[in-house]
Amino acid sequence: MLQSMTGYGKSETVFASKKIIAEVKSLNGKQADISTRLASQYKEKDLELRALVAQKLARGKADLSVSIENRPEEGAAVINTSLFVAYKRQITEIAEATGTELPQDMFATILRMPDVMKTEQNGLSEDEWTAVKACVEDALDKLVEFRMHEGAGLEKFFTERLDIIENLLHDEVPKYEKSRIDKIKARMCENLAEIQSKAYDENRFEQELIYYIEKLDISEEKQRLQKHLDYFRSAMKENESQGKKLGFVAQEMGREINTLGSKANHAELQIVVVKMKDELEKIKEQVLNVL
Repeated sequence: MLQSMTGYGKSETVFASKKIIAEVKSLNGKQADISTRLASQYKEKDLELRALVAQKLARGKADLSVSIENRPEEGAAVINTSLFVAYKRQITEIAEATGTELPQDMFATILRMPDVMKTEQNGLSEDEWTAVKACVEDALDKLVEFRMHEGAGLEKFFTERLDIIENLLHDEVPKYEKSRIDKIKARMCENLAEIQSKAYDENRFEQELIYYIEKLDISEEKQRLQKHLDYFRSAMKENESQGKKLGFVAQEMGREINTLGSKANHAELQIVVVKMKDELEKIKEQVLNVL
């Protein structure tokens, strides 16, 4: 089943006094391009988290964010009492020495001084890392689920475009195959009839005419195009990453359609070829979003 390279996943978990939030977004890209925004406590695990994302997402541009929200009842800041007392003594001494009045709200003033209020931060424990890793994995699983949902939409889109090209190939192209050859033959005969002198070898003319018509034959291009259509459909059902493969098949389809156009020599058939190209361009545009 197809997966889109565009996706989003979010997961939350609670560990001790913290709510850990993991978010991951992905966009299309030829290679794995991973950026991270991690809470300071988790920066030491940056490489491990990048490897986890790369393993799960294969390729594409991915943005991982892991943040922390402290729970109010448990994550309150701690007052540095000794530093508070030292600041109070210094302010009092400076006020007496300079004859300056003490601040009206001494308590609030001192609380704003550097390092008086500190939030306790311990090192990253093994249990907390396990919780973080599980949270990130859950976010990645949700992103993959999102990608698969988007991939189902892409598969439907591709199938519709392939059906249109196939219908044009089998229903519209045959309408003009015989008439285009008859018109080419008639045009050549008319041009010869305008020549005053009849001094030409009619057998040689027939041989050249057959050779010319064979060069305009499109049966092989039709067969190859049908094989590419069938292969594109089967590749969409494969389990592994198919984006690059589908891109190559679309290029081969384009070659056959272009050859049909160059051999057409028929206005109505050229219109059919243009319709095929239009549908193929829609496929090529969306193939870039396939994992």
